[in-house]
Amino acid sequence: MDTENLKKEARKTEQELLPLNKPLAKTNQYDIYPTRKISQGHISHDLAELFSGLPATGNLIIDGYVGVDWEAFVAHSKVLLAKTSVDWHWINVADALKPAAEIEEMIHPYLHSDGQNSIFGKAFSGAVSDFFDAEKLEQLQPSETRSIIYGTGAALAGWEGTLIYLDIPKNEIQFRSRAGRVLNVGANETADPKAQYKRFYFVDWPVLNRHKAALLSQIDYFIDAQHGLVFPWTTGDTFRAALAELSEHPFRARPWFEPGIWGGSWMMEHIPHLPKGVPNYAWSFELISPENGILIEDQGRMLEFSFDWLMFAHSSAVLGKAAETFGTYFPIRFDFLDTFDGDHLSIQCHPSLKYAQENFGEQITQDETYYILDQKEHAGVYIGFTADSDPVSFEKDLRSSYENGTALDIEQHVQLIPAKKHDFFLIPNRTVHSAGINNLVLEISSTPYIFTFKLYDWVRKDLNGMPRPINIDHGMKNIDFSRKGEKVQQELISKPVLLEQTATAEHWHLPTHEEHFYDVERYEWEGTITIETKQHCHILMLVEGSQVQITANGESNIYNYAETIVVPAAVKTYTMTYPGAGRGKVVKAFVKDNSL
Repeated sequence: MDTENLKKEARKTEQELLPLNKPLAKTNQYDIYPTRKISQGHISHDLAELFSGLPATGNLIIDGYVGVDWEAFVAHSKVLLAKTSVDWHWINVADALKPAAEIEEMIHPYLHSDGQNSIFGKAFSGAVSDFFDAEKLEQLQPSETRSIIYGTGAALAGWEGTLIYLDIPKNEIQFRSRAGRVLNVGANETADPKAQYKRFYFVDWPVLNRHKAALLSQIDYFIDAQHGLVFPWTTGDTFRAALAELSEHPFRARPWFEPGIWGGSWMMEHIPHLPKGVPNYAWSFELISPENGILIEDQGRMLEFSFDWLMFAHSSAVLGKAAETFGTYFPIRFDFLDTFDGDHLSIQCHPSLKYAQENFGEQITQDETYYILDQKEHAGVYIGFTADSDPVSFEKDLRSSYENGTALDIEQHVQLIPAKKHDFFLIPNRTVHSAGINNLVLEISSTPYIFTFKLYDWVRKDLNGMPRPINIDHGMKNIDFSRKGEKVQQELISKPVLLEQTATAEHWHLPTHEEHFYDVERYEWEGTITIETKQHCHILMLVEGSQVQITANGESNIYNYAETIVVPAAVKTYTMTYPGAGRGKVVKAFVKDNSL
């Protein structure tokens, strides 16, 4: 089977697989493949080169993440290793897994704590070793010849030898899942993609993240396993050195994009290189750390790894004093919601902190804000209740609409407030809200991103023609009905405060709600300004202007309009230069001091 056919069969998506080599980026264009060039070591696309550099003696341990196509990797590796003089003995660590039914019973309370068909679960607190039979694992021993143990969890066998780790980005796991090419950890058959994703989120990813964090210092070779029969790799030392460099310099995560039933046209028109064979783009995962990857580059050759590796290695350097509160958890996310020529999002709310912790095992809850990056006529945001709405009539109308499939005049209950560029709406947990049509929303939020209680969804189905889940019960347990009437204008629409002004610059505070643990500021300037991180991680975006030049720790890089930039706390001081005419505008998000 050739690589191109493998790519087509292994993934279900219109999005292109990450190129092996970085495409030439055009000036002033949003870069969908942002990279950091490594300063030591190298990246290779030749797996034979890796095998030829192995020690002359000793065994191999090949571990990796859920979603890796182990069959393809092993088949390709056997062909390459057959050319050497070594007679390798292969052992699949999956032979030591507990029976699938036993694993299902173990994780059942975490996946069905909220009901059999719910999209919500609770984070599994166990370890990957819980999926294996300890006696069977002990029996997986090397033979007298050189041996290879491979598969997710292979390092649990406790062998001495060379450790190779295969990583795969979360978006590619989901694309493979939609094609029916992925098994959950310990499962013996594929599942519906939505059910698989639920198990990924609440079970597989948490346990495997803990597992790979424990392996980080031991890895001898790191492989990007998303490319079918090509396996970009680097040494463990080079990988760890790249993580160290990233923790001390501004960088971008690799964004990825998804269509949705309410999606719009802004990203398709403004972000080059996005595939056009989709109806729209609803989301851009700009910086959602549990699902984004980071790209490193060597002479054009790219390698991707998941964002969490950086946090496992250098959370204190990245987060600064916030690491004491959040540990290795990156707490802030940036994403786009595109409703240009599209549709309204569902009317929704998010859980209280206590509800998220007790019901879903989350560390923090889903507090959000909407920064209006762009808009056109009739743009608005649904937020808070009208003065006349009350919980009883609201719930009655929601249930009647859902049960009868009839449209609801939602503006009888929820306020629709006109939106214009640079408006900033505050959506602390328990606030009823929705982005209306004709907005490009920069959502600056806390990191959790799946706990959306849809209350009313305009009587529509998803892109596959299936009903979208409605969560009235959850929502009614969480909504704050005091956020209504004039209180919405007073508390849920940020009122900018000028902090500092010179002849060439203004520094604004965009106050967030008292329940938000993060804050937002905006710089409007010409020329060059200097900013101190003050032991905070800064997340930046140029929201007006074409480019900004950021210089930090002896490096200078150009970033384009609407690109998300992470400035680790370890940077300490950086400058921003706006090279265009007029003034540039950059928003900055960071954790509040009083939240630590």
